[in-house]
Amino acid sequence: MDTLLISPNFTIEDIHKIREQNYERTKDMTIAEKVTYYNNSGKEAEREIAQRRALKKKFTPQ
Repeated sequence: MDTLLISPNFTIEDIHKIREQNYERTKDMTIAEKVTYYNNSGKEAEREIAQRRALKKKFTPQ
């Protein structure tokens, strides 16, 4: 699916775009497929957060 362009100011319209894109991705999925999709998305988000925290800790003076 195409990459979603979000404005730098992150408006309510961006939230609508994200929700619409998520609906389009999941509308034809079974419940089991949705559970897998959301679990994988959550794990990916956790990895990204951990990487960003590690970078922040590395570059933050103590």
